[in-house]
Amino acid sequence: MLRAPHEWIVRKRDGRQVLFEIGRIRDAISNAFRAELNLADSAPLDQDIANDIADVVQSVSDDVAPLASQSSGIDVERIQDLVEMDLMARGHYRVARRYIIYRSEHAKMRALRGEIDLVEVPAQPHIVLEDGTRVPFDPRRVRKRIHEAAAGLGDVVVVDELVDEVMRSIFDGIRVTEIYRAQILAARSRIERDPAYDVVASRLMLNVIYQEALGETPSHKSLLKLHQDQFEHYIIDGIRAGRLSPELRGFDLARLACAMQPERDGQFRYLGLQAIYDRYLLHVNGQRIETPQFFWMRVAMGVALKEQCREDRAIQFYNMLSTFRFTSATPTLFNSGTPHPQLSSCYLSTVNDDLQHIFKVVSDNAVLSKWAGGLGNDWTNIRATNAHIHGTNGMSQGVIPFLKVVNDAAVAVNQGGKRKGAVCSYLETWHLDIEEFLDLRKNTGDDRRRTHDMHTANWIPDLFMKRVSQDGHWTLFSPDEVSDLHDLYGQTFDERYEEYERLAAEGEIRLHRKVSAAELWRKMLTRLFETGHPWITFKDPSNIRSPQDHVGVVHSSNLCTEILLNTSHDEIAVCNLGSINLVAHVTENGLDLERLRETVTIAVRMLDNVIDINFYPTPEAAASNQRHRPVGLGLMGFQDALCKLGTSYASQEAVRFADQSMEAISYFAIMASAALAAERGTYSTYSGSKWDRGLLPIDTLDLVERERGMPISVDRASTLDWQAVRDAVATCGMRNSNVLAIAPTATISTIIGVSQSIEPAYKHLYAKSNLSGEFTQVNESLVGELKKLGLWDFQMLDELKYFDGSLQNIGRIPLEIRQRYLTAFEIDPKWYIECAAHRQKWIDQGQSLNLYLSEPSGRKMHDMYMLAWQRGLKTTYYLRTLAATQVEKSTLDVNRFGVQPKWMKSRSASSDVEIRREQAELLPPTACSLDNPDCESCQ
Repeated sequence: MLRAPHEWIVRKRDGRQVLFEIGRIRDAISNAFRAELNLADSAPLDQDIANDIADVVQSVSDDVAPLASQSSGIDVERIQDLVEMDLMARGHYRVARRYIIYRSEHAKMRALRGEIDLVEVPAQPHIVLEDGTRVPFDPRRVRKRIHEAAAGLGDVVVVDELVDEVMRSIFDGIRVTEIYRAQILAARSRIERDPAYDVVASRLMLNVIYQEALGETPSHKSLLKLHQDQFEHYIIDGIRAGRLSPELRGFDLARLACAMQPERDGQFRYLGLQAIYDRYLLHVNGQRIETPQFFWMRVAMGVALKEQCREDRAIQFYNMLSTFRFTSATPTLFNSGTPHPQLSSCYLSTVNDDLQHIFKVVSDNAVLSKWAGGLGNDWTNIRATNAHIHGTNGMSQGVIPFLKVVNDAAVAVNQGGKRKGAVCSYLETWHLDIEEFLDLRKNTGDDRRRTHDMHTANWIPDLFMKRVSQDGHWTLFSPDEVSDLHDLYGQTFDERYEEYERLAAEGEIRLHRKVSAAELWRKMLTRLFETGHPWITFKDPSNIRSPQDHVGVVHSSNLCTEILLNTSHDEIAVCNLGSINLVAHVTENGLDLERLRETVTIAVRMLDNVIDINFYPTPEAAASNQRHRPVGLGLMGFQDALCKLGTSYASQEAVRFADQSMEAISYFAIMASAALAAERGTYSTYSGSKWDRGLLPIDTLDLVERERGMPISVDRASTLDWQAVRDAVATCGMRNSNVLAIAPTATISTIIGVSQSIEPAYKHLYAKSNLSGEFTQVNESLVGELKKLGLWDFQMLDELKYFDGSLQNIGRIPLEIRQRYLTAFEIDPKWYIECAAHRQKWIDQGQSLNLYLSEPSGRKMHDMYMLAWQRGLKTTYYLRTLAATQVEKSTLDVNRFGVQPKWMKSRSASSDVEIRREQAELLPPTACSLDNPDCESCQ
């Protein structure tokens, strides 16, 4: 006899019998539909779907009836099979799979949370500890850890959602590190929703670091005491393992431990913590022995080693670093306080036209790169192809084969496994091999004459740019026949070059070739667009404005085009870098000059200290650095500072701010170097320098104008009392030959969570890749403004994704905000150049200046680089074009949005993979995708 529906029996997996409840099937199917449609659990379903669900429930009920009404009942698996088959019969194949997954996972989560006893899932999961011990998994620990990480963020962060995602990752035999990773990934994947999830992810990451370095995850109350108690042990253990210098043992470690403030770890964003964990925190056998505050103190101690009051200075330096007001460059962060304190960032060398010296430079490159130095080589001296070799009476193969060797050596030496080694080779525009040099990065042609991994740059004299403007001719020479051109610049170069042209026309010079200057320039720009290289850098302003023109010549820049120092057979130029966090010195009313003065003064002292502490891989580097003592103080967070001031990058206000902020940094840096000269003495080649002759960087722009015979349309206005600086330099001299240079800061800006260097906002939502992985980034300042207007929601997030991080097609955002939050490719390049030109007048070296073009053309590129030269810039860096990889859109219905990017026109919805494939076909190639993990100069 059949039983009534309310008496139907269902057999569970453990043999228990329970009454059949049709409502549970209805709810499970409904939630499967919601999961497939990406709807919230409580979101209503449209009527057609509701009708389908009702039909499925009725059909399942009819199928279950004859079995469930029997005394033996029906197995729960059989009911699930019936539901799945019925859904598939109606064409809901994906929903059918969602149904099974939904029932299994949610039942498992309820059991793990202790809400029900679920014996359908396998036995209690166990965790495998590091020693192999298995212990039962306790879900309460996961909830507690995430709840603590979300403290104070409850109005934004949904803890249950994070817990549920972690629970779905649990399996029997899971390791503790895998649980921690699952927690971090759950928070990290939601950073795009709200920056609050970044805070959660960073707190969870800190727990991992503390557990590894301190042996436990401390409470907020015990964090300080644990740091103080373990600091000395960290120093001793690090020395014993050979990771720390024994000299650190001589500090008053108890005093330094008491000076640490571990609550400052809360300033880190997740990406910064991940970066220092992966690459900066010292480890022994793979286990980190440093917390972030140990790391900052170790760097500070290493830089203070030769100070008289070492503890006082170490604490002062620590406070600068740990409050993110100033950050030393990556080599200093890597190696300070270690047995091999190679703290310098950049090395520049000139290669002589001599086989023995050529391979000495290749060897030097390898040694310098091993200890994290970026390299710039000047190859202009090397005789051209088919030049006569007197020793063997043969014909030269030119410079190209040697550059292939340099390329392969750079790949072979990877900076101690921390990042790839890299070098940039420079060649002057009059060299007879220049056209082959332009082709080095091409993917076609003879691969034996290609350098796919080496950067290249054109070292261009002003005379060439004048010939381009005049549509004149240009003559190429072999350096062995015009050897003095290499060391000449300005009007002296022009006169000698024109004399060589006359001699060539008279047959007095064997190797030469006349070309169209405009055609050669066009080929330079074409290769720059196609391959990203060679970069455009300018010889004459780099030399005319050099403070050290009395003792040598600047023959090239460095790997990132911001360093401009003399090089010779006897000297490898070295520069020591660090950057001011500009936004940390800005209020809504503008620059905090007193705070900036204090930071710059301490920063210059730290950089000067590096010169005396540094481990020099070659004697030529040691000789150069100790003679001239150059440093390069730069800045980062420029775009963030503009946001704080409510200013668009594409505005005259931004140009003024670039001018005034760089003026202040220059003012305080020169004063700081003069004060150090009073304390420690001037650098040895100070006498006769521009400093000694009363010429400050602001004065040297007029010299370029005079030598060039053309006006440089950059105003010379100032806002500070520069007479005080002139008096200080005249009285005390300078401790450093060079003081200022703006580096890319890609990784150190990531560590402290600010915008890179002088860069604009790339996009307001994008995937950022570096050696630590790929991370979704959202503009926190923008999110804050949209929240105040009640505009930040899931729809806004979807719109930002759809429009690839741009605001311009999102009409509900006020126009004023859209105009302020332009992305890099929405800003006219003239604004980058104007801001850079107004900075350059205060800088004694250069800037790593990237230029952005969304729709490059020959005319636009010509105008852009010609404007950079006309404004007196010394160098430019990457040409950025739109990359093929865009924001992930696989969760979006692309047809919901009215305005479509060009590459999506006239197409139906398709997969994200297809969209990105079409982008790769339609968009121009990029020189280097932002933060490319394979590009050393981005790190």
